[in-house]
Amino acid sequence: MNSQKELLTSSYDFTLPSKFIATYPANPRDSAKLLVYNRKTDEIIHTYFHDFEKFIPKNCALIFNDTKVIKARIFGKKSTGGKIELLINKPLDANNINVYIRGKVKVDTKIYFDEELVVIVKELRDDGSRVVNFYKNISLLRFEDLLPILDKIGHIPLPPYIQREDNEEDSSEYQSVFAKEEGAVAAPTASLHFTGEQHKQICDNHTHAYVTLHVGSGTFKPVEAQIITDHPMHSEYYDISDKAKELLDSNISILSIGTTSTRTIEFYEKHGKIQRGEANLFLHPNNKPLRVNHLLTNFHLPKSTLLMLVASFIGVDKTQELYAEAIKNEYRFYSYGDAMLII
Repeated sequence: MNSQKELLTSSYDFTLPSKFIATYPANPRDSAKLLVYNRKTDEIIHTYFHDFEKFIPKNCALIFNDTKVIKARIFGKKSTGGKIELLINKPLDANNINVYIRGKVKVDTKIYFDEELVVIVKELRDDGSRVVNFYKNISLLRFEDLLPILDKIGHIPLPPYIQREDNEEDSSEYQSVFAKEEGAVAAPTASLHFTGEQHKQICDNHTHAYVTLHVGSGTFKPVEAQIITDHPMHSEYYDISDKAKELLDSNISILSIGTTSTRTIEFYEKHGKIQRGEANLFLHPNNKPLRVNHLLTNFHLPKSTLLMLVASFIGVDKTQELYAEAIKNEYRFYSYGDAMLII
C-alpha cells in the first residue's frame, strides 16, 4: 500500500448521488441496511440491522457511547432587532460556552432569547467560533442550568446536509435509545439503529459497557488540508465508566459501537489511560487503532475525519471499494443512513 496515497485528502473523496443522503430515519430503526465486511475472508454480506447480533464476534465486549444530544440551536435577536441563530458547540468550563453564531457580532454584543435568556459575547475566535456567557434575570448561568432552558426553546441540531428544519420526531429519533449524559450537539449515529428491545437483548447476551463522548460540531468539518495530518483535529469531552475501563484494561476483544466510542477508547489507550478529559485523537491509516478490534459505523461524508477513521481499520482502497459497493446497492448515507460492520 502506498502510504503517501493514504495521506492525501483527495484519496478520501467520492461522489454520492444526493438521492442516497438520508433525510429521515429508517422506521423501525433496525430496518436499516447493514453491510458486513469480514477482513479475514474478505467477504461482504448485505443484510439488515435487525440481524446485527448474528454477526457479533464470539467472546467480544461491546462499548456504547451514552451521550445525549441537547437542543443546541436557538434563535434570538440583537438589541437592534436583527435576527441571530446560535449553535452551542461545547462548554469550555462551567460558564464559558463555545458557540457558532450566524449573524454579525462583536465582543460585548448582547443577544436576547425567549425564557429571559440573554447571551453576552466574550471572545471572537479565529476558527469562526465565539465564546459567550448565558444569563437569566442577570444571573450568570452554569452550563447544567442552561440545559433545561434549551429543552424548552431550542431545536435539535440536525446536520447541515439534512436540508430541512427539525421536527418533533427528531427529538426522539436523533437520539439513541440508551442516550443518558446530556452534552452532545451531534448524535453518535451508529447507535441510532438500535431499538430498545434489540439493545436490551444484546446487552443481556453480551459483555458491554458505556463511555461518554460529547460529540461536537467539528465532527462534520471536512479536511481542507491537502495532507490529512495537517488537519487541526477538534477536541471533545469524554468520560470512561469504571466498567468500560475494566474491559479496556483486560485482553477481551472490543466491538466499538460507532466512531465516537472508537475515538474515546483509542484516546484512552494512546494517551496514558486517563478516564476523563478532552479527546482530540485523529485516527487514519498512519495512526491505526490499538485497542478496538471490530467497528460498527455509518457511511460518512467525503474527505471527513470519520471516513479516515474507517480507513485506519481497512485502508483507503478497501474503504473506497466498500463505499462503491454500498452506492451500487443503494444504501442510505450519513447520520440517518444505513450501517456497516467491520469484523
